[in-house]
Amino acid sequence: MEKIIFQSDDGTTAEFYVEEQTNIAGVTYLLVSDSQDEEADAYILKDISAPGSTEACYEMVEDEDELQAVYAVFQQMLDDVNFEWRSDF
Repeated sequence: MEKIIFQSDDGTTAEFYVEEQTNIAGVTYLLVSDSQDEEADAYILKDISAPGSTEACYEMVEDEDELQAVYAVFQQMLDDVNFEWRSDF
């Protein structure tokens, strides 16, 4: 499983494991987890990189409608994974 490191605007870093990737209407989304444990927390990140940029720029999806729509796609892609929906991030 690919492990990626994200750096926030304030310089802090966080490590995530890429569980899956999808493209919806030309927008790339990543399903990432904070560990490889069964009880890991998962997040959906949206690629907001500028066209032609050499570095990827992602942000957490916060819009509830967008989050639920992308969540449904990932749930179908990973039908053998048990997801528990929480919106208290």
